[in-house]
Amino acid sequence: MTDELKLGLDTFGDVVVRADGSTAPYDEVLRNVVEQGVLADQVGVDAFGVGEHHRDDYAVSAPDLVLAAIGARTERIVVGSAVTVLSSDDPIRVYERFATLDGLTGGRAEVTLGRGSFTESFPLFGYDLADYEQLFSEKLDLFAALRDEGPVSWSGTHRRPLVDTEVFPKTARGTLPVWIGVGGSPESVVRTAHYGFGLMLAIIGGDPARFKPYVDLFTRALTELGRPRQPIGVHAPGFIADTDDEAREKLFAHFKKNRDRVGRERGWGPLTKEAFLDDIEHGALHVGSPETVARKVARTVRVLGLDRFDLKYSHGTLPHTDLMHAVELYGTKVAPMVRDLLASDG
Repeated sequence: MTDELKLGLDTFGDVVVRADGSTAPYDEVLRNVVEQGVLADQVGVDAFGVGEHHRDDYAVSAPDLVLAAIGARTERIVVGSAVTVLSSDDPIRVYERFATLDGLTGGRAEVTLGRGSFTESFPLFGYDLADYEQLFSEKLDLFAALRDEGPVSWSGTHRRPLVDTEVFPKTARGTLPVWIGVGGSPESVVRTAHYGFGLMLAIIGGDPARFKPYVDLFTRALTELGRPRQPIGVHAPGFIADTDDEAREKLFAHFKKNRDRVGRERGWGPLTKEAFLDDIEHGALHVGSPETVARKVARTVRVLGLDRFDLKYSHGTLPHTDLMHAVELYGTKVAPMVRDLLASDG
């Protein structure tokens, strides 16, 4: 853990309900995500991430466009993806888009690359799921070659070779900050170290402490590869309200609706209230009052030695007004308390 811990927020742009119970249309959800990002900047949040999905329960399929809208209305917050599904995209186009975002925001862009936890983008863009692993491996290799922003010569099996090819625009700082989103595969951890990218652990279930072996593996792999230290972050779900009871009661029905839909697709059983509360007490959910969430975030940061913690604050149909209040509380109360708690460790 560095002295410069960064505290961010992530959203997937879930399609929410309004106060009257009606479903918000996609255009309204997109505008609301921008308002949430602008508020995050105003209350001092360090980074704001927007995910990519291609299904009807999420409004964001082009996170870079949403991030550009946020970047145009903010001054200091880092804007990035959470994640960009590289396997079904073109690495050159991804680099071009985020280098453009970096220029528009004065050097505030970053990108988190991953395979994604959903697969709708593969048939949508004409990719074969049988090539799932090879697509990500090859495209990540090409993206890594682009990061130096010089001429690139590269060849693979899924596209024509490149010979002394340059990609534009260039970033003012000469490179783009890159994270790899990792869900818990040791091979993915080592691969991230191989390319010298930041490690972003997606902790969506269980005690965050169980990811400590992956942190140790990443650090050891960097050393063995002769690479400099790289940042380590966590993306984890949570929600903040004025009290613990309010946070739990407001979140549960919306969280369950989203979780049960995914569960039906993947063969999981329905989420029970008992399991939900247990995950708050002992697992990945950082849910409660600002004081409760700050203590749990500080514990996660402390036990894993993190440089970055991103709270995924949007869940299913949870209304925009509740999300805005959670963003405000995270920036004005949770973040300062986390820093105080960690500073008291000495």
